[in-house]
Amino acid sequence: MSITVATTPFEGQKPGTSGLRKRVVVFQQEHYTENFIQAIFTAMPAPGAQGATIVVGGDGRYYMRDVVQKIISIGAANGVARFIVGQDGILSTPAASAIIRKRQADGGIILTASHNPGGPSADFGIKYNTRNGGPAPESVTDAIYAATRTITEYRQVALDAPVDLTTLGCQHFDGFGVEIVDSVADYVELTKSIFDFDLIRRFRQQSPEFSLLFDALNGVTGPYGRRIFVDELGFPESALDQCTPLEDFGGCHPDPNLTYADKLVARVEREKVSLGAASDGDGDRNMVLSHDWFVTPSDSVAVIAHYAAECIPYFQRQGLRGLARSMPTSCAIDRVAAAKGLEIFEVPTGWKFFGNLMDAGRLSICGEESFGTGSDHIREKDGIWAIVAWLNILAHVSQTQHGASVRSIMRDFYQTYGRNYFTRYDYEEVGSEGAAQMINDLRAKGSDLIGQTINGFTVSAVNDFEYTDPIDLSVSRNQGLRVIFDDSSRIIFRLSGTGSEGATVRIYIERFDPAEFDTDAQVALKPLVDAALEISQLSKYTGRNEPTVIT
Repeated sequence: MSITVATTPFEGQKPGTSGLRKRVVVFQQEHYTENFIQAIFTAMPAPGAQGATIVVGGDGRYYMRDVVQKIISIGAANGVARFIVGQDGILSTPAASAIIRKRQADGGIILTASHNPGGPSADFGIKYNTRNGGPAPESVTDAIYAATRTITEYRQVALDAPVDLTTLGCQHFDGFGVEIVDSVADYVELTKSIFDFDLIRRFRQQSPEFSLLFDALNGVTGPYGRRIFVDELGFPESALDQCTPLEDFGGCHPDPNLTYADKLVARVEREKVSLGAASDGDGDRNMVLSHDWFVTPSDSVAVIAHYAAECIPYFQRQGLRGLARSMPTSCAIDRVAAAKGLEIFEVPTGWKFFGNLMDAGRLSICGEESFGTGSDHIREKDGIWAIVAWLNILAHVSQTQHGASVRSIMRDFYQTYGRNYFTRYDYEEVGSEGAAQMINDLRAKGSDLIGQTINGFTVSAVNDFEYTDPIDLSVSRNQGLRVIFDDSSRIIFRLSGTGSEGATVRIYIERFDPAEFDTDAQVALKPLVDAALEISQLSKYTGRNEPTVIT
């Protein structure tokens, strides 16, 4: 039986770059979560919710299973005919995208706050993906937000008992059905079709000295890592760490970077691990390193693009159509594109901006400096995909270079293309007003900076990045303030939309060197870091003297 519940709007239910993220206690307010779910079904692109198939799942964080039940109840009352739900509610974000595409679903609702902490006092998130498997474009998220501002009621189906999320198979209800699917199977099948698993297995068998350590940070990718790295590729169980999804991520901050994945970093260095890797809470981000080299995300996507058509079966079959990066990401991949005669696209931060290019057949591989890497096999970034890509590349290079390593592959890459030194400084949960004022003041004085020399670098341009989508011609403005120097070095200032509280200020620094490869990035970039802090007066506006995270 369907019932109607009267409600009133909540302020601030505007989806960010990856959905709506707030503290759990905010979502637990009466009607709050229900309002947002109803808004999603109200705003679903034509033909809408009636008769639709919707994929549902999340990263296992606290409150997820409760919200799965709410989605089924409200979706059924709005006419959804079929729900495809990961077992126990578990689906990584890449796996959800893969299932939406494989099953030709009308969309999906993914329950995650990505790399943000989980637990009763931490973060939760809801995002809607469209039928191409990718994050909803701005036209859809704007419609969702508009619906949240005018909502007066939501509809839900009253069920006798919660839907069983643990038993695989189909369950039939009055007017709709729920299919519980293996959370991992479809994703593993897709991954095996992309990479040369036989080559990787031979490499593992012929290189007993090679070691892998994968840390899921107690996030959703633990079961995916076990199925792929252990069951399929034959690595020992000891190659896995923190691979059981936990509601609070075991107290970890599930963000794969040098600060929050410090346990992995320490083990990789101490145990001389050949390839260390981590993924985040919902499985769409990754970090790759070895005991003697950290691969920046900007370099990682460029290396994968360099080798893709040479050794990865998926790209050997279809070729490379084009490459892309988010605007703050270093220009290393641009150099690969130029060498291979490929189109290169520079887009705003947010994976949704890659989707149109992929759907139009103009983009194969793309990445973001925020540890996101992927390709057109799905419409989300994909942490496990990037890690297996590195295994495939290592196995391939080792056929002709005995003892090939992460470090040697990076050295070869720099010798071919030069090195784009890159770092990012994050200042998390600063005061929103001060951060916004800093950006506004930077915009106001931007033209005054042109021609000034700061710490030996002369400013040649200052602008706010604006992107016109070449497919649908939509325009995205104010996507990051860029200070560009006459030697092509860049400083970028941007407020992030992925936090649940306060603001996060991100400062991106890049400098190209055609000949010097081995300088520590923080040493090579220190003059530009000092210039960024001088230009922005960040300490004055935020009260912060040190970043939360340095990448």
